[in-house]
Amino acid sequence: DVKLQGNWGEMVLERVLEESGLRRDHEYFLQEARRSGEGELKRPDALIRMPDEKDVVVDAKVSLLAYERAIAADNDEDRAKAMSEYLLSLRAHVKRLADQDYDQVKDLRSLDFVLMFLPIESAFTLAMEQDHRLFSEAFDKRIVIVSPTTLMMTLRIIHNVWRYEKQSRNAEEIARRGGALYDK
Repeated sequence: DVKLQGNWGEMVLERVLEESGLRRDHEYFLQEARRSGEGELKRPDALIRMPDEKDVVVDAKVSLLAYERAIAADNDEDRAKAMSEYLLSLRAHVKRLADQDYDQVKDLRSLDFVLMFLPIESAFTLAMEQDHRLFSEAFDKRIVIVSPTTLMMTLRIIHNVWRYEKQSRNAEEIARRGGALYDK
């Protein structure tokens, strides 16, 4: 069931976001609907807000059917055929995600790329091993393919950027109040 797989992928994404240290509805937002310039409704799985008024779009994509067949194949021929289907499925996800044009959506201050989240670490690793061109081709379309581990590292970096931003704001406020006290 493709819908069930999609829901499961979104659930894994939400769990990774929760564990990152970022706060829901403050630094990240789930399933926020936005309209493009043409009025088209866009609903990325997650938006991660950056301190510099930019947003990172994350979309979970699950391609389990061919992946499962590749892993469970009894012979090399079946495995190769299923692996080829799995890589084609990932390429189709990349193309659909690139066609979303999130950078054209009003009120979305998207960076130049979108994170395509593969919720199964071994599926991510297998795709990397089988076809390294997939990732460079995706990157050329401004899509970065991430797994739970690589997404968590990215989110931790964003969390640290937010922490430094908050420290900087606090230091500025202390300096402002100190200056006002001195002026009195």
